[in-house]
Amino acid sequence: MATTTEPKRTTKTTARDAAKASNGTSMGVIAGAVAGGAALGLLAMLGRKAAVQAPSALAGNWDDALKAEHKAVLKVFDTLEATDDKATIRRNMLLAHIKHALVKHAIEEENVIYPALREAGKTEEADNLNAEHGYVKQFLYDLENMPSTSPKWLEKVKEFRAALEKHIREEEDTLFPELRAQLSEERNKALTLAMNKEGFKVA
Repeated sequence: MATTTEPKRTTKTTARDAAKASNGTSMGVIAGAVAGGAALGLLAMLGRKAAVQAPSALAGNWDDALKAEHKAVLKVFDTLEATDDKATIRRNMLLAHIKHALVKHAIEEENVIYPALREAGKTEEADNLNAEHGYVKQFLYDLENMPSTSPKWLEKVKEFRAALEKHIREEEDTLFPELRAQLSEERNKALTLAMNKEGFKVA
């Protein structure tokens, strides 16, 4: 009776199989590391956003939150105006901080508060405030495209601040108190929630 013998596996074949298995394991480890890194990155981003929006969210109602944001950005202006012409890196970092804060602030106002002003019959006032945001962007553009070592740069910063403070006074002293007085407490809470959601998106 003939017997069949199973062909011997060569060392070369065994090594190839081991390499394949090892490669599969390595790919699994790499994929797991990538997924874990992505998850950590997402958590870090969400944590940073929460930290940026937290002062506004903890300030109370929407108008208190916007006042707190106004105050915070003016403090950065104080620091910026105290720099000299040699502090170019610091000036550029502080300007970037101001830009990020004002972009977030503008989104909150333009997407939630100004529409509420229009609903309350203050369409012209809301449109004027919205147009003033365009000039804020112009100031930021001008400063970013001007050498921060120039004496004119700091002059432009001061001009920017003066325009911003005029805008802030109109909001805080007149329009925001008038709007809040017209709205129910439930509507004020809804505006606060909506405003913080908008801020979180761009924080």
